[in-house]
Amino acid sequence: MVIYFVILALLLIFSALASGSESAFFSIGPKEKENLRTEASKLSKQVLKLLENPKELLAVLLITNNFVNVGIAIISSVLIKKILGQTNNGNETLRFLIEVIGITFTMLLLGEVIPKIYSSRNSVKTAKIMALPIITLKSIPPISWLKNFLVHGTNLIQKNAKQRSIKITSDELEHALALTKEENTSEEEHKILEGIVKFGNTEACQVMRSRMDVVAIEESADYKELLTLILDAGYSRVPVFEGSIDNVTGILYIKDLLPHLSKDEDFNWQELTRKPFFIPENKKIDDLLKEFQEKKMHMAIVVDEYGGASGIVTLEDVLEEIVGDITDEFDEEEIVFKRINENTFVFEGRTTLVDFYKLTEIDGKLFEQNKGNSETLSGFIVEQAGRILKNNEYVNFDKVKMIVESSDKRRIKLIKVILLEEK
Repeated sequence: MVIYFVILALLLIFSALASGSESAFFSIGPKEKENLRTEASKLSKQVLKLLENPKELLAVLLITNNFVNVGIAIISSVLIKKILGQTNNGNETLRFLIEVIGITFTMLLLGEVIPKIYSSRNSVKTAKIMALPIITLKSIPPISWLKNFLVHGTNLIQKNAKQRSIKITSDELEHALALTKEENTSEEEHKILEGIVKFGNTEACQVMRSRMDVVAIEESADYKELLTLILDAGYSRVPVFEGSIDNVTGILYIKDLLPHLSKDEDFNWQELTRKPFFIPENKKIDDLLKEFQEKKMHMAIVVDEYGGASGIVTLEDVLEEIVGDITDEFDEEEIVFKRINENTFVFEGRTTLVDFYKLTEIDGKLFEQNKGNSETLSGFIVEQAGRILKNNEYVNFDKVKMIVESSDKRRIKLIKVILLEEK
C-alpha cells in the first residue's frame, strides 16, 4: 500500500511537470526568445533547440502525459479496491464516486490547472528546468518511437488532407474582435484592428477628397502661376487638367520642379507631368493599396460612371483607414466640426460619411445600407429628404437627428447632429 501511494504521488508530480512544461514552452513569446538568444547559456540553447521543432516537443509532452495519466488511473483503481474491498453494493457506489469525481478532480487540479497557471507566469524559468529531461525523454523508447510515429503521421495527414476554406464575413470578424478585446489592449490598438477588419469593404469614393476640394492647375497656366499655387497649397503632387477638372491630363510632382526653380516664366513645366492613374468610384481600397505598391504611385484620380473626375485618393488616405489620421507640421485640420456636448455636434456639409462615423463613434452600417450615391453628410440628408433642406429643417435617421444650420439654393453648408441615445 505504501509503495502504491509513493508511486501515485510520483506519477502526479510527473503529470504536473509534463502539463507545466507544455504551458511554459508554448507561452514563450518573441521577446523571451530574443532574451534567451542573448544569454547564450547551455540551458537557453536547449530551450531554443526544443522550440525549433514545436511538433516534436508537443508530441513528447502529450505522450508522456498520457502514459502518466493512465498510470494514475490504474494505481488509483487498485488502491481504492484494496481500501474499500468489494463486500457490498454500497462500497461499489462509493468506489465509483471516488474514482470518477475524486480522482478526476485531483488529476485536474494537481496535474493540470495549478502547474499550467504557475508555468504560464514563469515560462522561461520552467522551460529551463525541464529542457534537459525532455531532451532525454525524446531519445528513450517507446516514447521516441511513438513520437516519430505521431509527428510523421500528422505531417502525412496535413499533406494529403484537402484544405477546407473557411468563409468568415466582416461582421463575424468584428464580433470576434469585440469579444476578444482585453483590458490590457489600448484603444488605439483596438481601433487599428477594427480598421483592418473594415478595410476590404471600404470603397475609394468613401475616402476620396471631392473635386470641390482638389487643388489642381490648368495646363495653360504659366510657370509663375504654378509656383504661386504650389506655395499656397503646400502639396507634394498637383493634378493637371485641360479645360476642366473632368479632363485630368497628368500629375505634377513638386520634387521634379526643384532643379528648375530659377527658370523664367516661359519655362515649359508641362513636360514634367507624369501619367495619371484613374480608378472607378467603387474600387475597394485594399485593391487600390496593392496597385499603389505595384505602380509605385501615391495618388489616383477617381472617376464616375461618365468618366468625369469625382475627386482624388492618395496613399495617405488609404493608410489612414487603418492607423487613423496621419498629420505633419504643415497639415491643417481638414475636418471642420465642433462638439457642443456628449451627444451634439456641428459638421460642415461636405464632411464625408466615413469621417462622420468616426467622430461620432456610431455604427454606420444602416447609413451605408440606405444611402444612394452620396458620400457626404449633406448628400445623405438631401437623399433622405428628396430636396435641399432650408435652415432649421431636419431629418431623423437611425436615432440621429440632423438639423440644417446653414444652406442655400445649391447646397447644405452646416449641420447640427444630435445623437438621440447614448452610444
